[in-house]
Amino acid sequence: MAIMSENTDTSIEGQSSDTSILNSSSPLVVFWRRFSRRPIGVVSIVILGIVAFAAAVPTLVATHDPILYDGKAALLRFTSDHWLGTDNLGRDTYSRLVHGSRTALIVGFASVAIGVGGGLPIGILAGWWGGRRDEILMRLMDAIFAFPSLLFTLLIITGLGPGIQNVTIAIGVPFIAVFARISRGSTLAVKEQDFITSALSIGAGDVRIAGRHLLPNAFAPVVVQGTLLFGVAIIIEAALSFLGLGTKPPDPSWGIMLTTAQRFLRQEPLLAIVPGVAISVTVLAFNLIGDVLRDLLDPRLRGGD
Repeated sequence: MAIMSENTDTSIEGQSSDTSILNSSSPLVVFWRRFSRRPIGVVSIVILGIVAFAAAVPTLVATHDPILYDGKAALLRFTSDHWLGTDNLGRDTYSRLVHGSRTALIVGFASVAIGVGGGLPIGILAGWWGGRRDEILMRLMDAIFAFPSLLFTLLIITGLGPGIQNVTIAIGVPFIAVFARISRGSTLAVKEQDFITSALSIGAGDVRIAGRHLLPNAFAPVVVQGTLLFGVAIIIEAALSFLGLGTKPPDPSWGIMLTTAQRFLRQEPLLAIVPGVAISVTVLAFNLIGDVLRDLLDPRLRGGD
């Protein structure tokens, strides 16, 4: 009986210890534990991790200079030296794919950063102020929404000219209106709640309330939308480069690779398949992560997590 009692006490202590560990876990650890239960999210993270690593250190991952011409090696297929073959100028397709990932992620990240940096404060201020100032700010955002995003981007590119910096600005500006609407909606949802009233009663200013209460409540929907728009930015950059309005040759870009490939679709379809698959897989990974984050960050969709 004494032995059974000791074993029972030990098991109870172990359970209480495990419970205390779970309770003491940081929110980030708890979130990752829940995220890791979603295989789709984990696979997407792995894919984006590989793409991000290639974009961060392309010279280590690539096997050749992406802009080096070699007429003797034009339109080769799989070889030990050229894993994905070469294009019509003898440039290594794999190396151009790796360096093109850098362009895609830079444009995606920077354009989303422009959207968040401009739209988040506009939306929070408009929702918090209300009245005439809210009306003016949101009518400006509606004016941006009145144009299809790609058409609006083309108009900006026409004025600024092609180039990766101008493309980033052109893609990011329409995103401002998206994030402004999201952050305004989250602000309107919480501005009348008791904790905001309590903060006002103790003399908290607008800046303190925005930073301590309004901004954290807008975080989840902004993160989810940001992952989705990251993929949109990659598609738009590839489309603009395909049309000759984006990245300037000979700099590698997935869109430029598609432009080159269209002249050799029958002769060498792999030239179009490789960048097309890269764009599709990367954008799909961002969209799937966005779906998983939405399910995890929205209390109404968490279910049994």
